[in-house]
Amino acid sequence: MSAIAEDVIKQTPEFCQGIQHYGQDWPEFDQYAAQAVVDAGKGAISKVNEEAAYQTLLAAEALRYVTLQVCGSKGSGHPGGFASSAEAHAALMMLGHTNIVTEVGHHAPGFYSAMFLDGSLEEMGIRTMDDMMARFREKHGLLGHLSGAIPGLLAPAGPLGQGQHFAMAGALLHRDKLFPVTIGDGGMGEPYVLNAMMHFHTAFPDVTNFLPVLIWNGYSQEHHSMVSLHSNQQMIDYWKGHGFEQVIIVDAKEFDDGKQAGAFVDSSRFAFKQRLAFAKAVLQGVDQAAKSAMGGKLTAFIIKQLKGTGVHTTGSKSHNLYPADTLDAQHIIDGLKRRALPAKAWQIVRDNLSRAGGGTAVKTVVTEFELALPALNLKMQEFAKGDKAVPATAMGALVAQVGQQDKRFVVTNADGNEASAMKNINDALKIRHPTVDPLYNQEPTGQVYEPLNEDACAGLASALTLFGSRALWLSYESFAINGWPIVQTVAQAMAELRRKTPSMVSMFTAGALEQGRNGWTHQRPEIENYFGAMMRNGNSFPLFPCDANAMQVAYEYATNSVNKCMVIIASKSPLPVYMSLSEARVAVERGAATIYESKSGSKGTVVFAVTGDMIFLPVFEAKDKLEAEGYKVRIVAVVNPRQLYRAGDVAWDTVSQPDNGFMDDAHFNALFDGDVLLAVSGGPSASLEPVLLRTRAARRDTICWKRGETTASPAEIMEFNGITAGTMVKRVSELSK
Repeated sequence: MSAIAEDVIKQTPEFCQGIQHYGQDWPEFDQYAAQAVVDAGKGAISKVNEEAAYQTLLAAEALRYVTLQVCGSKGSGHPGGFASSAEAHAALMMLGHTNIVTEVGHHAPGFYSAMFLDGSLEEMGIRTMDDMMARFREKHGLLGHLSGAIPGLLAPAGPLGQGQHFAMAGALLHRDKLFPVTIGDGGMGEPYVLNAMMHFHTAFPDVTNFLPVLIWNGYSQEHHSMVSLHSNQQMIDYWKGHGFEQVIIVDAKEFDDGKQAGAFVDSSRFAFKQRLAFAKAVLQGVDQAAKSAMGGKLTAFIIKQLKGTGVHTTGSKSHNLYPADTLDAQHIIDGLKRRALPAKAWQIVRDNLSRAGGGTAVKTVVTEFELALPALNLKMQEFAKGDKAVPATAMGALVAQVGQQDKRFVVTNADGNEASAMKNINDALKIRHPTVDPLYNQEPTGQVYEPLNEDACAGLASALTLFGSRALWLSYESFAINGWPIVQTVAQAMAELRRKTPSMVSMFTAGALEQGRNGWTHQRPEIENYFGAMMRNGNSFPLFPCDANAMQVAYEYATNSVNKCMVIIASKSPLPVYMSLSEARVAVERGAATIYESKSGSKGTVVFAVTGDMIFLPVFEAKDKLEAEGYKVRIVAVVNPRQLYRAGDVAWDTVSQPDNGFMDDAHFNALFDGDVLLAVSGGPSASLEPVLLRTRAARRDTICWKRGETTASPAEIMEFNGITAGTMVKRVSELSK
């Protein structure tokens, strides 16, 4: 670096410490970049003109430069996809639209660069480029994909096809703000992206203040994108076929003055005049799209230019860096030098982006604030012990109350509440549907959202909770896996949040034991092992209420919690009531409670540790037989197994809003000490791991789900899986020898 360059560096702001390359002044810099075009206090450019376009291009180049250098600092990370979005991202910010989410986790370095340039990362101690490089892809730093912890960023991004849910949730909750969501054309092979937006628009036709921004660059992660052969008109028709009224496309090819081959071109190779013209067209297009979306039209904006535009290479080869792609590698150096800004440009960029949207994102975007929630006053029905009641229906009555007291509350369900014995929800809250029909509880303003897509159900519900509102996802347990990945994503984000937000609550009915006639397609309780594994994360709580009273308490417990993932498993069949409401509260909060114990027995004590509700039928049948043989029997309902772990088993102290209410040894041993312990589940055994880890019973075993089959009754499917009273009695006899 020359002495002149070093002298220039001394004039740069402190945050530039660590920037390795600076370039020459751009043409007409003093005319168009004498001062920041975003005025303090206004939050956006006042008009789209040459000066605004010039400084938008400065911001785009700064985003590219920081993205490439931070990735090069670790020889790791993904610069190429975001690089082709830089003009669009910069335009959104310059226009004051900073509540930006993304469907593309691989755009993370670019989003971090935006938060670095606007000053938001100072909230986590990242003040200079050196700081940013040191913390990139490191623990307690800037992880490889977006999370819930990064200041100024609204939502996580990992698996494809999730970002649109966050944008739609934000739009629904904040009608006065625009929520752009960047979508990569590599992810366009996931059809539910547009499908989810189409259903949402049908249900909420007045909510158009979200703006999909397609980054159409021709490539996916390792190959051409599946839509790379579409013509511009085909792409426009594709979006219009999904309900979009206005589709605005800006194609870099139309500005190419270098006769680049192919449909996708690199705008950084244009002469400066054409680069500026392209930037201005993007700024105008984004402005038009934003006004259209805010004005009531479902709108999409498409920027079309080659993947990797302006970084070290192009196409899929630009997608990510490898260990050899370091800052001392010549191709990385060359890429940085091509993007290097004049030293005096960096303060202009900082001034513009830190003022955009009314201030740094960490101080202005909606997810940096807790959304005010109406207080709830839930009235429960006390079912008498020994009576029969439907757990799902009992919960439905409470869900109805939540929706009546909180008008923002949304219930999502793909298979229908009526099929899950929860018609009372539809009766009270109504299904949101453009066709009014009292027979089916359909109204355009209903609070029950029913796309026939579990991803769309889980996506909207989890996004609403992350953005600060109450929601509930209802599903059959057998189909829940189709929507679970976004719930897990949001659960992890909630574990990292610096604010409180309502927990993500889901309830899965029609467990395997109830679905004999439907066969194995409806008998997939293996997902409970997924929930069981997540218990160790620190903020995930699978709940297994044993009856209708425990169900009501479990839902109240979940709804009143914050920053957690609460999943309730229960039946839609009439089942015996074992606990009073007060007893259920103890069981839910502590983790488990005894629901039956023999007064005496001469052959020793048999303890049943049970998760589920219908599964208690064969357990009580086994109890009768064992008592007749002279055993003392204790039946323990394991309602909240996460609380039965030892504190060291769970990462509870690493999460936001930690809960360390683990059952102590004295209470645990009082419940589970015996001569023989049988851990019984109508699903798989993972939910009972904490009991098996801690029990002092040397003779113990599990009786649980094996696989599905078509059967005529719950008893027959239990028999097929060996979950019968006879099996339990036989196993006790074998263990007692």
